[in-house]
Amino acid sequence: MQGTNEGLAAARARGPVGGRRTVVTDQLLRAPRDMPPNPENSIETTAALLGVSVGTLYDHIPDLKVLRTSRVPAQLEGSAR
Repeated sequence: MQGTNEGLAAARARGPVGGRRTVVTDQLLRAPRDMPPNPENSIETTAALLGVSVGTLYDHIPDLKVLRTSRVPAQLEGSAR
């Protein structure tokens, strides 16, 4: 029991360990922001192109929908509806 507690204390001192590794990188976070606006590409399509889930995009880029619609030129915005 004492050895177990010492081992757990040592592990905590080394920092967070465990859990699933993240797929999110700086490059992955920049990609949807840098993609040219295209009303035909949905967020689902963007996520599939990047190899992540839609939830992952929204978790790490909460303003993604606003970013996508704010960059769509006015002439395309009317035709996308």
